[in-house]
Amino acid sequence: MQIKHLVFDMGNVLIQYDPGRYLAAYVPDEADRPLLMREVFRSVEWVQMDHGTLTEEEAIAASCARLPQRLHEAAAQLYRHWNEDIPPVPGVEQLIARAKAAGYGIYLLSNTSERYHRFRRHIAALRWFDGEFISADWHLLKPDVAIYQAFCQHFGLVPAQCLFVDDLPGNVYGARCAGMDGVVFHGDAAELEAQLARHGVELKGGAAQ
Repeated sequence: MQIKHLVFDMGNVLIQYDPGRYLAAYVPDEADRPLLMREVFRSVEWVQMDHGTLTEEEAIAASCARLPQRLHEAAAQLYRHWNEDIPPVPGVEQLIARAKAAGYGIYLLSNTSERYHRFRRHIAALRWFDGEFISADWHLLKPDVAIYQAFCQHFGLVPAQCLFVDDLPGNVYGARCAGMDGVVFHGDAAELEAQLARHGVELKGGAAQ
């Protein structure tokens, strides 16, 4: 079936998401960074925030309960300010603009917390999007097949007419299990354009640089 809609993940597809860089910015002592990586960005609470079942303040409290007092402020800063450093992934917005000009529907499907609603205005590529579907709003998470099914139902899309782009293979597999096509993004917009072309997606204008 012909692809009519392109569905994009956010982190490391539209924007650069780099916990290591955030740790360097908010944690002066390099020796403390592995512990904060574990107890903030790799914590169960981080996943619960994306699931929409835990507030940010609850997550901060839970993480701090496992950390020494001297790291509480750093942990809170990481939770509250990581999104202030989210530069675009080079070339992706231009590719999306060309897809939009070619007539494709453009959608977002991302695992992210409710904080998204406070920083989305800083993601320039979203100007081209027809719809945004955020895990925390629906209490669903990729790669659960249910989130892709809910996404398609919400926007009235036929799964087989959608192609999903994510940097994590497991999430692309989840989309395929839900009847969508999908490709893994490796950080290179030109490579992504070539992958899309192999799936019959033709963009407007010149090739990605």
